[in-house]
Amino acid sequence: QEQEVEQDDEEEDEEDEDFYEYAQTRYIAHRALAIVQGRVNRCQLVEELMNDLLDAFTILCSDSFFPVLLPAVGVGSAFEGWSSLEGDTVYRLLVPMQAPRGHVFIPEVGIEGEALARSSRIRVELLCICIRQKLQRDVLCILHNPEDKLCRIQQPGLLHMFCTGSYLDVQKIVTWFNVQVPTVWTVTRHAHAYDLKVLPSCRSCKLQLKNTSSGEKLLVELLFGVQQGHSDIFLSSQNSEVGFTPSTVWPQSFAVAEKKFLQYVARNAGQDSCHLSCLTLFAHIQVGMGFSRYTIKTLFFHFLATNNLENWHRRNFLTRLENILQHLQSCLNEKCLNHFFLGNKKVPKEIVLPHTFHAARPLNLFQHLENDPEAYCQALSDFTEL
Repeated sequence: QEQEVEQDDEEEDEEDEDFYEYAQTRYIAHRALAIVQGRVNRCQLVEELMNDLLDAFTILCSDSFFPVLLPAVGVGSAFEGWSSLEGDTVYRLLVPMQAPRGHVFIPEVGIEGEALARSSRIRVELLCICIRQKLQRDVLCILHNPEDKLCRIQQPGLLHMFCTGSYLDVQKIVTWFNVQVPTVWTVTRHAHAYDLKVLPSCRSCKLQLKNTSSGEKLLVELLFGVQQGHSDIFLSSQNSEVGFTPSTVWPQSFAVAEKKFLQYVARNAGQDSCHLSCLTLFAHIQVGMGFSRYTIKTLFFHFLATNNLENWHRRNFLTRLENILQHLQSCLNEKCLNHFFLGNKKVPKEIVLPHTFHAARPLNLFQHLENDPEAYCQALSDFTEL
């Protein structure tokens, strides 16, 4: 057994030597590893800074009818371990929200039977808390007390401050948060180490954190979201794909599900997997072409889900790049690239999806190529360049 182990180690060393024989692969590997390691450290720092900020919000707003802000979840390319441009890294975090006492959030996700909703909204309804009012006497029931009495004794409810009609308003929440952030930041334990600046934004909170010692700047974007049932899908404050997004529309976000899928891949592919290096490289070289980052990401997800994860060892780096290009070519020839989370039985069970997703028809992200010959010719041209 010892001889077999020794022989396996020797073969592993020989394969690593073959991998590093070429200057190009050696440079790409070292560069990718350095970027990933540096970003991992920054991600941990950013999550710590933002959750300190949210903890302070929770303490200061505990007796109000403001939305209850839960610990932030790092999402997007930086927290997933890949990104297109190192200097322009934005650390995005999703801040889950729950309704305050006396209120309930009711997601309205499209029409019945529609899995992927284009214009989801979040309706706010009042709950009776008369029992709590009698027992604790710390709050009045908004549902069963006259408005003039409520105004005299306690702050306005969620419907008055953060809604348009009966629906949660993204811009009102963002405006409230952005106004409060500078003051709340001063009571956090990192306020002396980082200067905070709020940047203009309508549907998210964009922050610039500057280290007072080194001068290093971190760009952070906080998105707000309400969980869709008990799933990993959220209705978030992000912009929709179609230009202008009304302030009462909360598009579906797959960011948490995507991060969990890549975590699943990392656990099963091993430490020497090159899948993130491949994704990073493709994100770099496709800039300026017609393929969106989401298209490339979806392509990778399908390929990862349908191939043995052990085949992603770093010695197979160049082969996997070729395979991905072949897979993209096949999708272009068929004019078909399905959404990864809709009607896909290959999605791991660890990822919790709404039941409508499992029964949904696959959604073709390349459907526009069927109806637009000019767009199809441009896609083929972009592929040739890629």
